[in-house]
Formats: sequence, C-alpha cells, structure tokens
Amino acid sequence: MQTLNKQELFNLLSSRFDSQEKRLSQIPDPALLQDASKAAKKIADAIRENKKITLVGDYDVDGVSSTAIMVDFFRQIPYPLEAIIPNRFRDGYGVSPNVLERIDADLVITVDNGISAVGAAQICKERGIELIITDHHTPGDILPEAFAIVDPKLSSCEYPFTEICGAQVAWLLLALIKRELSLKIDMKQFLDILAIAIIADIMPLIDINRTIVKEGLKLIESSNRPASIIIRDFLNKSNITSEDIGFQIAPRLNSAGRLEDASIALEFYTATDTNKAYKQFELLGKLNELRKETEAKTTKEAIEMVESFDALPHVIVVAGKGWHEGVVGIVAARLVDKFGRPAIVLSIEEGFAKGSARSIGEVNIYELIKENKSYLSKFGGHKMAAGMGLEEENISTFRDALNVTASQLDPKDFIPTEQVSGILQMEDVDLELLSLLENFEPYGEANPRPSFLLKNAQVVNIKLMGADKSHSRIEVKQHQDSSKTIELIAFRTVFEMPHDKKISCSYTVNKNEFNSRITPQLLINSIY
Repeated sequence: MQTLNKQELFNLLSSRFDSQEKRLSQIPDPALLQDASKAAKKIADAIRENKKITLVGDYDVDGVSSTAIMVDFFRQIPYPLEAIIPNRFRDGYGVSPNVLERIDADLVITVDNGISAVGAAQICKERGIELIITDHHTPGDILPEAFAIVDPKLSSCEYPFTEICGAQVAWLLLALIKRELSLKIDMKQFLDILAIAIIADIMPLIDINRTIVKEGLKLIESSNRPASIIIRDFLNKSNITSEDIGFQIAPRLNSAGRLEDASIALEFYTATDTNKAYKQFELLGKLNELRKETEAKTTKEAIEMVESFDALPHVIVVAGKGWHEGVVGIVAARLVDKFGRPAIVLSIEEGFAKGSARSIGEVNIYELIKENKSYLSKFGGHKMAAGMGLEEENISTFRDALNVTASQLDPKDFIPTEQVSGILQMEDVDLELLSLLENFEPYGEANPRPSFLLKNAQVVNIKLMGADKSHSRIEVKQHQDSSKTIELIAFRTVFEMPHDKKISCSYTVNKNEFNSRITPQLLINSIY
C-alpha cells in the first residue's frame, strides 16, 4: 500500500474528474426527457383553463422534496395545487387506489412515484382523470396507461444523464412549464431543496448532480427560505457539506414519513416564516430520536436472527411480527454493514409482509428481486435499494429462490466497493489536509471521501461515547516509538481492547467544527 504525501493525494483526487467541471448552464435541456414537453403543455393548458390539479408525492426525502418544489412553484404562479403525500401505513406507496379514493381532480401529477402504478392509472382512466407520471425508478415490464410518463430510466428516453432523483425530474418539468407560461420564476431558487434530495436519495455525485449539489449547499448557506435558515442555524458551521445533510438533516426529514406522516416534513420545507419552520423542525427532531430507539431495538433482534442461521446466505432475508414498517430499510442497511451481504428486512402484519432491501458492491438487488417476482404482490426500486410486499406464507420460498439466483452471481460482486487511497503519515493530518480535501467536495455516492489505511497501530486507550455508550473513541499511536497519539471515532461500534493492543482499519479525515474551533476528525470505516 502506497504512502501518500499531500501532493500525491491531490493528484489522485484530481484524476477523478474532468478538468472542466460542469456549470448549471450545461444541464441538458429538459425537453430531452421523453414526454416532458407534452406533460408541460398539458399542465399549462390545465392552468389556463382553471382545472383542478392534484399532486401525489412520496413519503421519503426525495418524494417530500419533489412535492415541496412543486408546491412552492405553483404558489409563485400563483395557482391552487392540492398536494397529497400518501401515509405509509394507511395509504401504502405512491398513487395507489387508496389515495385516489379521496382525490377529485381533472389532472393528477405524480412525483417520485407512479412508474409501477398500473392499477391506479386504470382507475384514473375510468374516472376521466388525466394522469401525468414523473418518476426516476426503474420501469417494470408493463407501463401504466397515462397521458405522459416522464422517467429518465425509460429505455426510449434520450435524456443524456439518467441517474437523477425524483425531485430533479419534477424540477426539469417545471422549467418547461415556466417556458410554456412565460413565467419569471428563478429555477435556481430550488437548488437548496434539490441538493438535499440528491444526497438523501444517494444519487451519484458526478456530472450535473455534482454541480447541483455544490450550488445547492452554497444556497442553503445564504437562502432566505425559512427551512434553509433553520438548517444552517442548526448545523452552525462555516460551510455545509453533503455529509452534514446526509447524516444530520436527511434522517430528520425521513423520520416523519417513517414513523408518522410526511406532511410534517413538507410543512417544514414550505413554511413561510421561521417560527413555523422551527416548530416543524423540532417535531422532526423528536420523531428522529424515536426512530433511533425503534431502529436500535429492531436491529438487535434482526442481528440475533441472522446469527442463529446455520450459515450466512448470499442474501439475508429476515422477517418479524411487530417490527415497525418505517425502519426496516435502515435495519437492512445495518445488516449490510455488519454481515457484508445484501439484506431484506420484512415487517409482518396480519399475514402480509412489507419490507425493504439494501445491496452491497455490484449486486443489483432490483434485478435479483425481479427474477423472483412471482412470489411477490408488489415490488419496485433500483440497483442498491428496493421495496416489496408479499404474503407471509411466501417468505420462506422467496428467500430460498432469491438465494438460488444470487448463488449464480460472481462472488466478486459481493465485495464492498470501498477503495483505500493509501497510507497517510499522522504528521500530514492537519488543517492544510482539510483544506485540500475541501477542494473535492461534495463527497458521496460515486465520489467517496478518500479512505486511508492505518496498519498495526498501537491502541493506547478506549472510551465509549453516546447516551447508550454505543460509539468508541480509540486513542492510538501510528508507530510503537511515536510520541504523537491520535483519536479514531468508531460510530455504532463497541470496540474492546485487542489482545495484542493493535488495530488495523480504514478511516476518513473529516472536519470537526466546535465552538468555532476546527480540527481534523478521523472516522473509522472498517476494522480489519
């Protein structure tokens, strides 16, 4: 493993990107999205004819962000828009027959959902409701019968960059509506919400996504949007990073839809004054704490279930009665982290199981599930994450069939894609290094923060942190004869002193900002 100095690290990171970064003006024309111009004209006509328009969103961060951008845009026209975000527990996912029962509209628009809503599209047709679907999930074999379907993942769509989230699809459609109606709405004002959606939905931070997130994070630091004011006051940092959004803001926004109702997050986003935004943000914080407690309990039970298996399967499938449906996706991610396998976690209620899948490495969990869809009542998603529903009696056969399919994959596909850049000398971990790393923000999917190797370091001391003592602060020396010690932070890990008092791990260098004091913080990724 190569020992890197700062110049070598700079050269290594520079090689990830083209010499010329994309500008906002280089975002491809929204008209290249299949059916987008057709949809924009239909929506513009509905506005001119004073027709009733209802929007149906989704309860995750991307879905709520998509809905918030649409609500804000229509508010500025101004034009009345009924916005519905389905309740995970009462309505199920997306524009379902349940949701349509309470809709009385001439035109229904979906955001971040609808590509698999074949039944709902048929109901709209029977009721004489025009349906426009905007989504970014992978289409199934049968498409809904709608007036227009705007989804970059359609095989016939010619949009040059397909890895965009639902909020981006909605935003691009709104840009075309703006053209149709000759409006003077500045589309850049939505970049703060767009950045949050892209980060939370784990879109690759390359190409136009990287540009939007970079500009959106800057906007959060200066925007007059009450939600952005609250976010920057809460984070209290000189500059906001994608990790701040991913670890501190997105989970709060997600907690509403996971545990109660996503309308709480929508009201935070669309609040017109900081008092209202602050109240909603406080409520989101409380829900997030409850989410953490619920998740920890379910994760513990799921881990015990996996550890009781005779052998670790290719794909973990666990199910439990009473498990909270809103946290199964996070629990699946925890199982992936712990066991290094794709995982599906199912919540069983009254003979029916609903669940979420998370993947690892190059395993396409959507395709694996699709090959065994005969056991399922419904499913949808993409390469790294998916959702599904099935009868309780089918869980065992689905698990077996899924693992037979997975056994045919290349074993290399299951290897986590973490790449260690090299070894750093501890003398190089300083403010200058932090400044160097900042040049390549934002970090995230497809642009991971560089990871470094620490080999056979001597453990000097271990302290457990957090209210439940579930995190570890590990003080180490890089070399036996070194006088300098450094601290490593291992979240969600109770690290015990090894017999040889040595540790080998990969870690990232992050900025720790507290009371206006900035110091490097080393976060452990994996312990070897």
